Formats: sequence, C-alpha cells, structure tokens
Amino acid sequence: MRLPEPSLRTQWWLALANLICQIGIMASGATVRVTASGLGCETWPRCNGDSFVPVPGAAPWIHQIIEFGNRTLTFVLTAVSIALLLAVLRAGRRKHLKMLAWIMPFGILAQGIVGGITVLAGLLWWTVAIHLIPSLALVWFASMLFARIREDDDEPVRRTVGTPLRLLTLLSGVALAAVLVTGTLVTGAGPHAGDARVGAHERLQIDIDLLAHIHGELMLAYLALVIGLLFALYAVGAERLVKRRAIYLAIGVLGQGLIGIVQYWMGVPELLVIAHVAGAGIVTALTGMLWASGRSRGAAPVSATAD
Repeated sequence: MRLPEPSLRTQWWLALANLICQIGIMASGATVRVTASGLGCETWPRCNGDSFVPVPGAAPWIHQIIEFGNRTLTFVLTAVSIALLLAVLRAGRRKHLKMLAWIMPFGILAQGIVGGITVLAGLLWWTVAIHLIPSLALVWFASMLFARIREDDDEPVRRTVGTPLRLLTLLSGVALAAVLVTGTLVTGAGPHAGDARVGAHERLQIDIDLLAHIHGELMLAYLALVIGLLFALYAVGAERLVKRRAIYLAIGVLGQGLIGIVQYWMGVPELLVIAHVAGAGIVTALTGMLWASGRSRGAAPVSATAD
C-alpha cells in the first residue's frame, strides 16, 4: 500500500520540526557538557559495560540520566528526519530538496558516530569541538530545506537580489563560520569540559581571555556585515520576505552577542552556556534562510519594490 502524498503544509511542518530538533539536540548536548555528564555513559554504542541503558552505581545517576537522555533524543531526531525524507520522496519534489532531505538522516548517523568517538576519546577538547561543527552544518542544511520547501517545483528559478548583495550574504556566512569555529576554541579552553575527570592539561592550552576577545571581535564583524546587508536590502527595494529574514537575523545576532557578553562577565554560568549554544544554532538557521531567500521560484511579488 502506497503512502498518501503529503501536502505542502505537512512537508513544511516536518521541515520545521526537523529544524527545531536539530537546534534542540545542540542545546541538550550543551546540557550534557555543563553538568559534567559527558561520561555518564562511559562507552559507546553501549552506555555502561555491556548494557545499552544506565546501570545503577556505574556513574552518578543524574549524569547517567542526562547523557542517556541526550542519546535518546537522537532517535527522536532520526525519526523526524526519516519522516521528512519519506514525505519529500513521496511528493516527488525536485532534486535539490531530495538531496537536502537525504542529508538529514545520514548526517545524524555520522554525527552519532562522531559523538561516540568523543566519548571513547575521553572528551578531549578537539573531539568535542569536532562534535559541534557537524551539528551546525546540519542546522544550516535543515534551514535551507525549511526555507525552500513551500516553493513550487515547476516554476523557474529567479534571483531576488543582485550579485553584490548575494556576495555580501555569502561573506556574512563566512564570517559566521569564523565566529562558530572560534567559539568551539573558547569552549575547548573553558571550564566546562563535560566531565570532572578531564584534567586541565587535556584542555586547549591557549589563554581563554585571548580566545574570547578574538571570538567577540569576529562576532562584531559578523554583526556589522549583517546590519550593512540589511540596509542595502532596503536601499535596493528587495522583496519583503528577504528583508524580513534579514531583520530576524540582525535581531538574532544582537541577542546572541548580548548573551555572549553577559556569559563572559558572569564567568560562563551553565544556563547561559546552554542558551549561547542554542543561540548559535538559531543564528546559523537564520543565516541559512537568508541565503536561501537569495533565489526563489515563481513571479516576484507585486509589492517587491513598493516598500
């Protein structure tokens, strides 16, 4: 029996759920790290010894619950991504959307393996950093899929912004990548190693204040690019959707920067670390959606040059 063809609305909701879950599992991973629960399950793919579930006494129970809960969320995310893939395939969507949909479950599988290596390596700082980067890449691809899922596959592609603004959007994405990479270095030198047994000699041996200032300065450069892009979009009378996404991104970057500043001056409290990681996912998603809006399908809105 063939599955019924999913509506565009159903596909959109699945794409949204996938994007939210991708960001959510980043936040849950940060929770594991700041609560020192990274080795609550001391091995992988099992949890403790020969057991796939927590074993009483193998580690503090709260650490086991948090780490095992994070692993369990991976199955939820996988189920959502598979449902999205099946919906896109069943609806016979265009090749680009199918490619993005295929990336989701296989990316999650690869990310799970990287997470396992991180645990087996004893939470070395560089393995933790490598563990975060694929999650951010998956958020980017998920945001692209979400932004384009409602487009009519039969309509021709059209550019919504000119080449200079397209390049400026690309440059802002490159700046974001630099911000995210330096953010992982700050994490590697910071106090939240993921487990109390990880010694200081196993952390990144670079002054954290220096790294934090480099990270912050790159964040300011990224914010300047985003604000400049926003003004440029208004100056050329870009389409309303493009301008709206640029506004959301500017607000997101400002909020993320504020969290980072407060976090730094308060000595990186746990809740703000989690919020900052979630914010990184949100800003990545907003940047991806703005990039996706540089091209669209169908006729341009009548109001595109009216506002």
